[in-house]
Amino acid sequence: MLSLLKPAPAAPPLPPEKIDAEYKRHRRNVFIGIFAGYAGYYLVRTNLKLAIPDILKDFPEHTKMGLGTALAALSIAYGLSKFLMGSVSDRSNPRRFLPLGLLLSAGIIALFGTVKTLYLSLPLVVALMALNGWVQGMGWPPCGKTMVHWYGTRERGRVVAVWNLAHNVGTFLMPWLAVAGVALFADWGAKFYVNAIAAAAITALAYLLMRDTPQSCGLPPVEQYKNDYPPGYSHAHERTFTFREIFLQHVLPNPALWLIALANAFVYFARYGIDNWIPTYFAWKGFTDVQSSLALLLYGAAGIPGTLACGWLSDKLFKGRRAPATIVFMALTLAGIAAYWLNIKGPAWIDYAALTLIGFSIYGPVMIIGLHAMELVPKKVAGTAAGFTGFFAYAFGSSAAGTGIGWLVDRKAGWPGAFAAMIACCLLAMLLSALVSTTRRAPASPGGDSQRAP
Repeated sequence: MLSLLKPAPAAPPLPPEKIDAEYKRHRRNVFIGIFAGYAGYYLVRTNLKLAIPDILKDFPEHTKMGLGTALAALSIAYGLSKFLMGSVSDRSNPRRFLPLGLLLSAGIIALFGTVKTLYLSLPLVVALMALNGWVQGMGWPPCGKTMVHWYGTRERGRVVAVWNLAHNVGTFLMPWLAVAGVALFADWGAKFYVNAIAAAAITALAYLLMRDTPQSCGLPPVEQYKNDYPPGYSHAHERTFTFREIFLQHVLPNPALWLIALANAFVYFARYGIDNWIPTYFAWKGFTDVQSSLALLLYGAAGIPGTLACGWLSDKLFKGRRAPATIVFMALTLAGIAAYWLNIKGPAWIDYAALTLIGFSIYGPVMIIGLHAMELVPKKVAGTAAGFTGFFAYAFGSSAAGTGIGWLVDRKAGWPGAFAAMIACCLLAMLLSALVSTTRRAPASPGGDSQRAP
């Protein structure tokens, strides 16, 4: 299996007169490939949250906390996989790595809709969700690796911001594909298998469009093509690092990575504390499935302008410093969560407005922290660095939002306790981001010759 995923070899260099046209064509294609591919991952990630009210109705032996444990297992496995599989991705061909993970995830999610007897066993539900989380970890790292190889540092903020909208496209499409599936098949299991079919189709598109490195297409490194050599760049950054070098030289000894990883955990608690529980919260308030799907739509769609604004702010106003943008947008997230909390027994339109604000502001920090991590290491370590921050996000942030929010709601703290916990996480994310507000560039590679523009 690993031999099938190994990086593509360098191709013979193209004639100079063909380089510009070929670079532009491949950059366009690989971007479409990773955008569609990563959006596809979101179609088959958290479908369980849409079906929790249906499962509780058909299988009353379950509790919100029990099913929340399945969401937590997904998050923990995803976070661990994002880190460990990130190191495998850094040593693999993203053109094969990303589609393989998406196809496996689609197969697992299809089981949840077609084999409902699996809900008779909560441990089986938890185990399958954990397995889905593991293969979901094969999505982000190859996308990050692709972007740092095909786009230079001066354009990367805007590119990553636009690519990050794949989150929002997937989040937007996931509930509406599910609603359409239920309407078509009159079966709540369609919330799983209709999305799985769509995700499986996307794997073919991603494979057709994606490529490994520019060198595998006979093109020079992007630093040479764009004359964009970042501080600390070395010729050694073009070679594939060993696992030992990845972890012991570039990731684990990097204190800035640890701080933004902790900040990411708090960002993701707030993100999934809202996202995972919108259908359940709306059902508790007596709203319909259509109303909760509209809430998810507004939440996801608002992230599109929010992410672009956050990327622009970090590039233009903060001159490439990523942490200040995180602080600004987490402050907006805090305001939205406070409004959502205060409307706990109020009308739906206020909830819609609060969720729109939260969606606008939360996806920016999600994107910026990942970009910040990739810029703190050589580009051949980008997947692992992003996976490291992702591990904290899902293992400690999102997982806690699954089990923790369910536990708080089931106990006397109720929904107010859940909202108070999310506000505290916003404050902690802002504090930790402030500690790394001036750190943004990759260190020089040990033993390598640093190189700036010739």
